Amino acid sequence: MPRAQFLGHSCVLLHDASHRLIIDPFLSGNPSAPLEPDQVDVQHVLVTHAHNDHIGDAISIARRNHATIIANYELSLLCERL
Repeated sequence: MPRAQFLGHSCVLLHDASHRLIIDPFLSGNPSAPLEPDQVDVQHVLVTHAHNDHIGDAISIARRNHATIIANYELSLLCERL
């Protein structure tokens, strides 16, 4: 059964038995986040927009997990350069 876990601010982890996706991973420096970025294990990272409190740890999480970043075109170009 799919599950959603709120990780503070705008960050949500969605997962089921075989898929894991994190949305707007602002964890570092977020006092309400129950996880550190290096504790996140995902296949996909969805970023809604480029504000720091939404893109947050997206690049580092995606790199460490070899995960795909899902974003609009302009934001995907920014992520590619970082």
